[in-house]
Amino acid sequence: MVKIIIVDDEDNIRVALRDILEYEGYEVEEAKDGEEGLRKMKKGEYHVALCDLQMPKMGGLELLKKSVEAGLGTQFIMITAYGSTDNAMEATRQGAHDFVSKPPDLNRLLISVRNAIAAYNKEYEAVELRKRIYKINEMVGDSEAIRRVKESVERVAPTEARVLVTGPNGSGKELVAKQIHTKSPRAHMTLVEVNCAAIPGELIESELFGHEKGSFTSAIKQRIGKFEQASGGTIFLDEIGDMSLSAQAKVLRALQENKITRVGGEKEIKVNVRVIAATNKDLRKEIQEGNFREDLFHRLSVIVIHVPPLAERREDIPLLASKFLQDIAEEYNSSPKQISPDGMAYLQTLPWTGNVRELRNIVERLVILGGPNISLEDVKMHAGQM
Repeated sequence: MVKIIIVDDEDNIRVALRDILEYEGYEVEEAKDGEEGLRKMKKGEYHVALCDLQMPKMGGLELLKKSVEAGLGTQFIMITAYGSTDNAMEATRQGAHDFVSKPPDLNRLLISVRNAIAAYNKEYEAVELRKRIYKINEMVGDSEAIRRVKESVERVAPTEARVLVTGPNGSGKELVAKQIHTKSPRAHMTLVEVNCAAIPGELIESELFGHEKGSFTSAIKQRIGKFEQASGGTIFLDEIGDMSLSAQAKVLRALQENKITRVGGEKEIKVNVRVIAATNKDLRKEIQEGNFREDLFHRLSVIVIHVPPLAERREDIPLLASKFLQDIAEEYNSSPKQISPDGMAYLQTLPWTGNVRELRNIVERLVILGGPNISLEDVKMHAGQM
């Protein structure tokens, strides 16, 4: 049965809403303030919370925030007599499903409740999907180097700390960022990825912060930037070392003030974003050469996680190769092949300048071109095409 909790300090409001919702067949509980609501929500599973914004002890926005941080999954409908566009936007930015004024219109409220229940069910399905994605994005390896990375991810993910992920191309920096997001309280929200190296310098600010219609020649309509898209969730700035100094200055402001301004716009827009950045460059050297802002570096590098090259974790190659063999078999809808022990040992001797990404490519090549059981000769022949 669908369970709903009403969190409001006004007794008459709670009673009226309870009568309506129970008549519709829902199981309903009450809480007179945010603190009581949070206690009950942590003990039981609720599909929807009808929550007043203005309450003693703990207001509705704080309750919403703590619910999101605890990963409870309850869909919030905020109800207040002090409704305003700003309150509505702030509630939705923090993860509220809907916002209605007090006293609520009955039909409007019931429609909102039904939509919130549907959103809860969708989120439940998404959680199951995230579990599968987590398995896909799992960091594979038992080496000391990769254990240190895993430990760092476990410790930093539940926090709001900004993270700078360093390491060579193909080593798995993106995977680390995805793991941090998946294990964080923001996992139910969006992870927005931006490859700073792939966006021309003249377009990076528009990509990150959006633009207003007519702000430049090709701006034929308003564009919402990546920071706004990621609000409530996480933004992953890959190859941050390739970002222009002009864009760096705006990113720094966004981190300092939690506000952005679209290109060609004047209005400041609040954003609530966790930032994870990655680079294959030595940013301290880039700072000395005048290519990267030192103040931005310190903002981004609250926690630094270094992902080692594959050549420094060769003992993980058999585990990685076995995982890739299984993944590729599933993609091709075929039985997984095996690499002979001497073939696997040979793989561990290669230089791996392209790191894990290169290993994955070679395993796929061996699956396609090698025999039913991949031999040492197969490995020598096809791994030599690096």
